[in-house]
Amino acid sequence: MNKRIFISCVLDPPHKCVSVGFALQMMFGKEEGLILESGVKDYMNLMYGEYVKAFSKDEDSQHSSSSSSSLFENSSSLPSSSGSTVQSIGSLGSFMDDLMKHKAENTTTVKIELQKYLDEANEGETKNFNVLSWWKVHSPRFPILAEMARDVLSIPISGVESECAFSTGRRILDSFRSSLTPKLVQTLVCLQDWIRSESQPVSIEKDIDVLEKIEQELANTSILDD
Repeated sequence: MNKRIFISCVLDPPHKCVSVGFALQMMFGKEEGLILESGVKDYMNLMYGEYVKAFSKDEDSQHSSSSSSSLFENSSSLPSSSGSTVQSIGSLGSFMDDLMKHKAENTTTVKIELQKYLDEANEGETKNFNVLSWWKVHSPRFPILAEMARDVLSIPISGVESECAFSTGRRILDSFRSSLTPKLVQTLVCLQDWIRSESQPVSIEKDIDVLEKIEQELANTSILDD
């Protein structure tokens, strides 16, 4: 079982691990459900750890660039005779870089963010609850988790819409109309969407003459373009 499908539920503040555990136990039984729930939590920690590494690298690069620029400004303002002072400043900059790396490697402090989110009480169930807005508001408190939620919750739950688009094109470009140009096929697909979006339904039988005239004009336009 792909445990990634449960991560979106964990990142939903009204549900978190409580709903995941309950659903798994209902589907697979208590014993098997608890095992699967533990696997989901392990996967969540693993996935979160990857975001921690990426977040730490970004902070290191920003700190290194700011330290280098400030060090250059300080050293350029000093007289040339103060070589020992410049060397001490350089050592201090190196020490600060090593300290930042040590903090980044210490995952105990960073894991507090994930644990804090899971330990907090679930948000109340509301009809118009917007999970993306919630993460946007709480991103200062959970910067790493907010970035993770942005990536996970933006994944479509299915590929039906994209497959439907290909199916529509296949119905238009059948074996009897295989000579249609790509531009004309695109036009027919757009026309179909526009007709379906009309507030009043379009009667094909009633407007057949008008539609045939439009199709003939499009065909003539396509021939002229070629």
